Amino acid sequence: MRIIVSDSSCLIDLHKARLHLDVLTLPFTFVVPQPLYDRELLSIPPREREMMVARGMQVQRLTGEETQRAQDYANRFLPLAVYDCFALVLAEVNDNSMLLTGDGNLRKVAEGHDVETHGVLWAVDQMEAHTEISVRVLLDALQLYEKDPMVWLPAAELRRRIKALERRLYD
Repeated sequence: MRIIVSDSSCLIDLHKARLHLDVLTLPFTFVVPQPLYDRELLSIPPREREMMVARGMQVQRLTGEETQRAQDYANRFLPLAVYDCFALVLAEVNDNSMLLTGDGNLRKVAEGHDVETHGVLWAVDQMEAHTEISVRVLLDALQLYEKDPMVWLPAAELRRRIKALERRLYD
């Protein structure tokens, strides 16, 4: 099974739209670095983080070597936070993995290290294709993203998906 290593931004955005538990029903293994889980997901209440783990999200510790590699990346790629680099390193060391990130700088660095990357819109597409989640729920989520100034998604791609879901819902 493919592994998705997620950064905090995607999990926080999925939580905002109440999709954080639904995404875990996808046919992937979800992994998040331990330090990110402990310190970066504070906007997700502890009970809901526990529910995410109960539904299959794995919280993975980094070895000393992996932690040092993440710190080296954070020093070398200055726009990146060390927590982002923890996710990048886990995506590199876990075979058959990809990185779920909403951070454009992290995406560029990851792709430069031959790590497959995707974002929230890809996750929504996957939920539409592989789960029983309703079109209404997905449409509401995308409309929420469109109105939220703290969610940075490509406007044209977001609008295209909203229109497609509206057609499916109202046609």
